[in-house]
Amino acid sequence: MDAIAAAANAEEIKIAADYFSKLHYKKWIRVVEAGKVPKFEISSHNMLVKARATALRRWAWRIAEMPENLDRVELRDPSLGFVAYVPKGAIAKAGKLVESGNGAFPCASCHGADLKGSGDVPALAGRSPSGIVRQLYDIQHGTRTGPAVDPMQPEVAAMTDESRVYIAAYLASLRP
Repeated sequence: MDAIAAAANAEEIKIAADYFSKLHYKKWIRVVEAGKVPKFEISSHNMLVKARATALRRWAWRIAEMPENLDRVELRDPSLGFVAYVPKGAIAKAGKLVESGNGAFPCASCHGADLKGSGDVPALAGRSPSGIVRQLYDIQHGTRTGPAVDPMQPEVAAMTDESRVYIAAYLASLRP
C-alpha cells in the first residue's frame, strides 16, 4: 500500500479520497455478552471458529471473536461479519470507565463526543474488540510508541487486563 500511495499523484489522491469519503461504514462486529460461549477451535486459516460440537464453555473476562459464517467471511461477503462474545456486564461496567475516564481523561475528550474520531485521533466506536485490547496493551507496554500515541500513555498506565477487555467490549458495541 505504501508503494501505491507514494506513486499516486495529487489528482489520483483526490479521486480516491472522494470515493472513500462517500462509503458508508457497516457495523462488522456483533457484541454478545455471555456467561458461556460456544466451544471454539482454530480454523485452517488461523481464525477462531465455533467447534463442530454444540457444547458451551464457561467464560471469564476474555473476548472470543469469530466469524458469523467462516465460508462467507473468507469470500469477503460484505453482508456478514463477526460475533464477539464478551463477559456479562462488561458493557455497563466499561461505559462508566469510558465516560468518566476513571481518574484520567474521558475517552471522548480526544476521540470525539461520539467516539467516532476527531481530526487525527482515530475512531473507537464499532471497532474490533480484540484489536482494541491489543492496541491498549501495546501502548501500555511500550510496544506501540510515537507522538500519536504518547497522550495515551498516562491513560493506560494502570489499566488491568480485565478493564481492557471491558472497555473493548463497550467500544465494539457502539454504532460506528
